[in-house]
Amino acid sequence: MSFPAFTAWLCGPPRAGKTTLGLELRRELAGRGLAVERLDGGELRGELWPELGHAADERRAACLRTARLAAMLNRHGVSCVVGQIAPYADLRRELRGLLSPFVEVFLDCPLETLVNRDQSGLYQRALAGEIKGFTGLDDPFEPPEAAEVVCPTGAEGPQESLGRILAWLEGAGLIPPGGGERGEGRQSAYTPEEEARVVERLKDLGYL
Repeated sequence: MSFPAFTAWLCGPPRAGKTTLGLELRRELAGRGLAVERLDGGELRGELWPELGHAADERRAACLRTARLAAMLNRHGVSCVVGQIAPYADLRRELRGLLSPFVEVFLDCPLETLVNRDQSGLYQRALAGEIKGFTGLDDPFEPPEAAEVVCPTGAEGPQESLGRILAWLEGAGLIPPGGGERGEGRQSAYTPEEEARVVERLKDLGYL
């Protein structure tokens, strides 16, 4: 059975867990035999478009360039795991129009947890007014209203969040079921109520 190449876009404010979860998701998908590439927003900035800053228009440009790269890989049968903030709702709608299947994964994490996780001190500097235009503070992060997957990364660990994403991808028919040591017997990441909402979302999107 073949599976369509897709893009899972992990969005959320800085330190929400995009890098950690992106690495885990890529490893799991590769382990299931899928061709998969991880695209990290920070790495792409440094390696491919270092000229882009962090003004709103430059954030948009960075995300759109990532989306076009992901679309090219998808066309060649390679699924993509993107970890990039993508802070604006209209921007994410544009990304959805460029990528199909597009799986929006929102990493929902409270500000207090984000600040506590930030060993670089960027949040503290931004809160002190030393950094302007910091996402989630003086530059907004607009939470998705209808993301395919919501991972409360402030309240659960990476493996629980990974389970949520894998359960959705399996339900949508985008990946094969897990098997062996890492797949068989994996408990559902959803409560019955959450699972019912996932099923309805899959139906709305035409997967079921």
